[in-house]
This record gives sequence, C-alpha cells and structure tokens, in this order.
Amino acid sequence: MTAEPSLHERLNAETARIRWSELERHFARGATVTVARDLDLVEVARRFVEDDTAHVSAWLEEGRVARTSDDEARAWAAVDAELWAVVVPPWVLVQEDQPPGNEH
Repeated sequence: MTAEPSLHERLNAETARIRWSELERHFARGATVTVARDLDLVEVARRFVEDDTAHVSAWLEEGRVARTSDDEARAWAAVDAELWAVVVPPWVLVQEDQPPGNEH
C-alpha cells in the first residue's frame, strides 16, 4: 500500500512553469496572486490551502504576497514571461524566477 503524499509534496508536484499568455485569463478574473521571489512558492501555497491567516495576512501586509498588479501583467505580457505557478482554488499563485546569482 502506497502512502498518500503530504500536502507539500502534492503542491510541489502541481507547481509548474507556465507562460503569462496562459495565465492572462486568470488575471482577467482577478485570480492571480504574485508571490515575492524570496518566499518559497510551495510553502505559500500550503499556507493558503491550510487557511493560515496569520502567515498569509503578514505576507499581505508586507506586500510579499499581493494580487497581481496591472503593471506586472503588462510587463509579463510584453515578453510573454515564463513564471512558476500553482493553483490553490480560487487563486493561481505566480512567482518570477530568482535573479541570476540570487538562488537560495
């Protein structure tokens, strides 16, 4: 019998790189949330799924997690940026890559 994957493992497996052109419809309905580069996207997704209000609220107040702005959307559309994304209904969390040399 195979053990069920943990929430973190499941979210990690569901995280993928995707072009902005494929995400624009989610942005249009107000469902994209940008996650700061210095945060672990899968950890943020886990906190959303678990309804961890304390962590999510702190990130929102700090501006490290926020609804994707029009400026971000325009910049990403201009180059059809490839972003990391994971779906945590009703949201699609998106994150840019780390700048070169800044990987953890």
